Amino acid sequence: MDSHHFRDALRDGQPIVLDGGLATQLEAQGADLSDSLWSARLLIEEPEAIVAAHLAYYLAGASVATTASYQATFEGFARRGLDHGAAEGLLRRSVGLAQQARARAVGEGVEGPLFVAASVGPYGALLADGSEYRGNYGRTVAQLADFHRERLRILAGAGADILAVETIPELEEAEAVAGLLGEVPGTAAWISFSCADGARIRCGAPIEEAVEAVRDAPGVVAIGVNCTSPEHVDELVARIRASTSLPIAIYPNSGEGWDAVARRWTGTGPGRVDGEAAARWAAAGARLIGGCCRVGPSQIGAIASALATAPGLGA
Repeated sequence: MDSHHFRDALRDGQPIVLDGGLATQLEAQGADLSDSLWSARLLIEEPEAIVAAHLAYYLAGASVATTASYQATFEGFARRGLDHGAAEGLLRRSVGLAQQARARAVGEGVEGPLFVAASVGPYGALLADGSEYRGNYGRTVAQLADFHRERLRILAGAGADILAVETIPELEEAEAVAGLLGEVPGTAAWISFSCADGARIRCGAPIEEAVEAVRDAPGVVAIGVNCTSPEHVDELVARIRASTSLPIAIYPNSGEGWDAVARRWTGTGPGRVDGEAAARWAAAGARLIGGCCRVGPSQIGAIASALATAPGLGA
């Protein structure tokens, strides 16, 4: 992993625009994601669709494409009859597809720097039952480290600029992944928690405890929140900022809830993911800003425009 340029961008002080929900854009393109592998299925069957989705976000104004590896695990692929070598190849492919999209974006005149973040999804994503929105898996730190170790190592060596360790719902998993970063020298990662409200991650622990669990780990270059209702972001940014001097990553979902049984989004909560909200979060201290589930390229475009024109940001 060559994280040098991404670290430079963080030191620059200007907001970095993240992409939105990869699955959201894939579904908008007509992809069927109604199985347990979610967007990772397309790594096998429709890789060009993934390139197109990444490209849509780059063209909209995102500086970061987050790979289709969130739900890509050795265990999940084994259930589809893929052996270890094939699964490793698909993990590497997820990074390569984002790199292809970046090259196309540059070819279409998008100005950089443009980055690729390799998604490291939580243990709950393997279960495909909504566990990442509850936490409390009943697994030890050591067991969770064993689950994440090889996938993290492969993604760290696949050429991405940064690891996006995301949608983490519990302290044990945060501790496990943060500990693994020290096993891969030179690796850089942001760690992002899924939160139940403006004060707690999904398992019920205070966000301050979650930040404390990872902030001093080698390789952690930013800490934040994703797949959380936007109504909670303002309070969460303030709490994180009071707990660490590291850059803050914020990419909430649309505010809808996920029904893991019916596999659909339900209802819309208060709060918005738009340019006005992004400028407010940046002014409060967030540095990496984008969206998660149900946030598409048009909203990322609005965020990019707002952050490019908002006065005083990054000062």
